[in-house]
Amino acid sequence: MTTHPEDQRGHQQHSSLATAAARNLATTTKTPPQMQGISPRWLLRVLPWIETTGGAYRVNRRATHTLGDGRVEFVSTGPDVRVIPAELREIPLLRDLTDEAALSALADAFTQREYTAGEDLTLRGEATAELLLIAHGRLVKLAPGKYDDEISLGVLADGDHAGDQLLTPQPGTWGYTLKATTRCTVLALTAEAFQRVVERSEALRGHLERVLSRRLPPQNRRGEADVALASGHSGEAQLPGTFVDYELSPREYELSVAQTVLRVHSRVTDIYNHPMNQLEEQLRLTVEALRERQEHEMVNNRGFGLLHNADLSQRLHTRSGPPTPDDMDELISRRRKTRYLLAHPRAIAAIGRECSRRGVYPGQTDCEGTSVPTWRGVPLLPCDKIPIREDGTSSVLAMRTGQEDQGVVGLHQTGIPDELHPSLNVRFMGIDDRAVLSYLVSAYFSAAVLVPDALGILEDVEL
Repeated sequence: MTTHPEDQRGHQQHSSLATAAARNLATTTKTPPQMQGISPRWLLRVLPWIETTGGAYRVNRRATHTLGDGRVEFVSTGPDVRVIPAELREIPLLRDLTDEAALSALADAFTQREYTAGEDLTLRGEATAELLLIAHGRLVKLAPGKYDDEISLGVLADGDHAGDQLLTPQPGTWGYTLKATTRCTVLALTAEAFQRVVERSEALRGHLERVLSRRLPPQNRRGEADVALASGHSGEAQLPGTFVDYELSPREYELSVAQTVLRVHSRVTDIYNHPMNQLEEQLRLTVEALRERQEHEMVNNRGFGLLHNADLSQRLHTRSGPPTPDDMDELISRRRKTRYLLAHPRAIAAIGRECSRRGVYPGQTDCEGTSVPTWRGVPLLPCDKIPIREDGTSSVLAMRTGQEDQGVVGLHQTGIPDELHPSLNVRFMGIDDRAVLSYLVSAYFSAAVLVPDALGILEDVEL
């Protein structure tokens, strides 16, 4: 019997180099390091960036004469809810009240009430006998329409208040019916309880007398000091004299920073730098992470983030929970030239479901080479930095952008030392005794809302 050569040597003979052996002499085809945390970062892409020399940006506005229209916060102990005394200053007539004892006495005079969906808290035409603070829930203001139907005048939700005319000598009557659309927790201050506090507190009594006797200058519908003008006259009419007043203490936005120290061992950069530069790849991924944090801060930072710097008059609540076409229309109608809408991807899906339910199909547009959905022609862009709250709700942002249009702008400073990208630099910090190289990577940025109606938010969007 003849023995085959492959039986003698235990493997098959080849006339050319086997692939298994060839791989030992070749490098694999590989990708650069990949990163799952990279998002489109639409906010950073669509904002116009303003050069901020000196690290600060001052927003000069016309003088306004608003007494306050903020939201009230509460503290709860189990089922019991109490208003934080200092938060009562968010009610217009109490804004300048500094006496802590008077604020505490007012806070103690509120009583807690619970309402179920469908209950009326007030009736149109009845005397205003209570100041109501909404601790939790959603209510709608209703009034009769022109054609014997009932129309909605707006929605009140957590932190809103109604009936603050109770604090004036002539409270008048309710101009609307206030109806609960969900289960609500409300704190109520009755007229009798308020009068008892006023009688006991000389500081509160004096404060109200000063505020109610104060004469405010004429204002336009935005609360700005009015500019006296004349029109429609003929002949030699006496023309009014005027000037445009400015805010005495305009807001300044300082550049914020996101930083990290990148460490790379010298052994890696010495002998593992081919075919890819290890330091460049480490820097690339670090910069991506910094840009993600930058967008997060520009949305969520309490000092300059968009979610916390929208004017309260530009914050809307959904009518029923989900983001309906009616809600989206009201959101974009609050400002001229709404350029962009930003929402969490799940919120965009919820908008799509509501549109499909009504047989409405939003269009598409090209935005920087990407096809994105639109609402009434306004691009609707995904932003996963907008948070989803524990109760399953989120927000939708509407923006007018650009300094020329008095919109929302991004702030940065270019030309900084060791700059890698605009307003982002990488500075070598040295080598330690373990042969580790350190690089300080810094990104400088901020955002500014030039006038209140440049930014609006649709809140409590159920997903």
